[in-house]
Amino acid sequence: MEQRSVEVLQLSAQETADLRSGVNLIHKNVGNFIIYKDPTTPEDPYKACRNVCRHQRGLFVKDIEDAACNVVRCTKHNWKLDASTMKYVNPPDSFTQDQLFPELDDEGRLTLVELSPPEPWERDPRSPQRIQPGEVQVTFFAHACMEVKLGDKTMFFDPWLTGPAFSRGWWLQHEPPADWLERLSRADLIYISHEHSDHLSYPTLELLSKKNPNMPIYVGDTSVPVFCRMKQSGVKLNCINICNFGVWQDINADTRFMILMDGVHPEFDTCILIDYKGHLILNTVDCVSPNGGRLPKNVDIMMSDFSGGNSGFPVTFFGGRYTEEWKKRFMANDRKNLLFHKKEVVREVNPKVYCPFAGFFLEAHPADKYILENNPKNKPEQLAAFINRHLDSVMTWTPKPGSTLDLALALGDQADRRLAIVDPPPQTKLYKDSWDFDFYIDKINESIESEIFAYPDWIPFYYEWLGFKDYDLVLRMIETDDYFNPVEGGYDFLVDFLDLSFPSQRPARKHAYLEIKNRIGVHRQTVLHGLFWDDLYLGFQNRLSREPDTFHFRFWNHVQILLSLQPPDWEGFLNKQRTIHRGKHPRAVWKPQRSTNKHTVTRLLGALVQTKALLIPATMAFLAILAYNVL
Repeated sequence: MEQRSVEVLQLSAQETADLRSGVNLIHKNVGNFIIYKDPTTPEDPYKACRNVCRHQRGLFVKDIEDAACNVVRCTKHNWKLDASTMKYVNPPDSFTQDQLFPELDDEGRLTLVELSPPEPWERDPRSPQRIQPGEVQVTFFAHACMEVKLGDKTMFFDPWLTGPAFSRGWWLQHEPPADWLERLSRADLIYISHEHSDHLSYPTLELLSKKNPNMPIYVGDTSVPVFCRMKQSGVKLNCINICNFGVWQDINADTRFMILMDGVHPEFDTCILIDYKGHLILNTVDCVSPNGGRLPKNVDIMMSDFSGGNSGFPVTFFGGRYTEEWKKRFMANDRKNLLFHKKEVVREVNPKVYCPFAGFFLEAHPADKYILENNPKNKPEQLAAFINRHLDSVMTWTPKPGSTLDLALALGDQADRRLAIVDPPPQTKLYKDSWDFDFYIDKINESIESEIFAYPDWIPFYYEWLGFKDYDLVLRMIETDDYFNPVEGGYDFLVDFLDLSFPSQRPARKHAYLEIKNRIGVHRQTVLHGLFWDDLYLGFQNRLSREPDTFHFRFWNHVQILLSLQPPDWEGFLNKQRTIHRGKHPRAVWKPQRSTNKHTVTRLLGALVQTKALLIPATMAFLAILAYNVL
């Protein structure tokens, strides 16, 4: 039986709006529930569970002794639950409450769902058999990519091994093993967790498809299909396997795996559990709440993300309270919270070996120097040390590209464990120092010259396709250069989502306002190909300001996961516009003028930065003269 999401409660839009900050006790014919609302985390404001104590199934009431309105008390034996963390505080350090998953729809209705069955790996469990050294080996390649040897089968996770992610925002920190493409093309299967481009890398898969287009690739049956943009990518892969959640997929008599959904983002995010001869390998990737927080205990290997790099969104905000000092405090606190959260998850799972990975990326392009310097990330060594201080039974492995963990040795005595990890030779190049920026950015910027942008009517055409309306938000979009300065030929326009109109000025009524400055190439690529807005938002390709300072969940949820999987019909749009305007472009300037000289200087500067030649005064003087004459 496959694992499914089952709806257990739905609140109307009015009931959802009436929820108070802190604890809300909900009594309905379908059951009793606790909903905790935290207005300080508008991206994920709700936690929920059934109102039943796990001791002897008593009913919770609000604890009048708790001024913060976070704690509920069981009417049977006075057990207490902190609803803000879903952990019991009486008895302390004891249990965690099983959570339901809140989902907010476009109409503002809150639905609570649960996974059924909650622990599907308990069906047909297998006792661990003895394994030999060399039988199960895990090799780190880059970011979230691992090669897993399971007897005579080899599996890869999330191969992002070349090119950028999130348009041009993220670049690989590590140099993958030199033979990565050969090894990837010889694998028996690949698992891809979700459609974000640091896990589903079309530049990587394009190279793979030329060597082995019939590679079996396994993904979860998410409502947003993992390969929903494969047609736009042009990549040809012939063996995509979509798996039901919570069902064992048998590879051979010794090896099987199941894909599990994320509790917070079940529509697109997944994780994986591998069983080899009864030995379990759990890869939670970067799920926020893998399988809703209910995970197998005492697995042999657990791996998860560590960095907190996505917490850097506020670094792109400008205006209002977003001073540089505020941003630093916010992100430092967020990274600290992530370390604590990861440690708690590891404590719950109690793996024999824990590996922090899926966070090795850089905002490496010179134009993103501000992001790189102001969005520091946790280091895997930090998390490993934090876990070692609190969980001395867990062996930690902070991998280098090409390093290998041998499971049989890791499970052995202390002498064997010291031999379990083999690092690459000392002369191996571990970190990237060049990324072929121009090749990938030129491909992105091809969208700038698309003819559709010669016709201003692309704006209503696109936003009608976008399908977001009946919401009191006014959006201003400004196309910019790499440094977020407006460009000649760029668009600057307003969209009023209350009635989906396109005014020339902000409306006189009181309204929410969101201003986004977008790099022109990334913005037009997103529009032209009908892409989700992940490339704009997650890739730090914009700067944002909002009045009031409110996160508009309905808007961002829509543009990141609810867009049509069919891109806009730009061919039909162009045919109509050409007829209306008799083949003439109504906008005289609709794309910035290219400068070959500027491009040359940019390349030269980038190369000299990498070689540190700019430290030479004569070189600096020469470049200053050249730039003055050219630019």
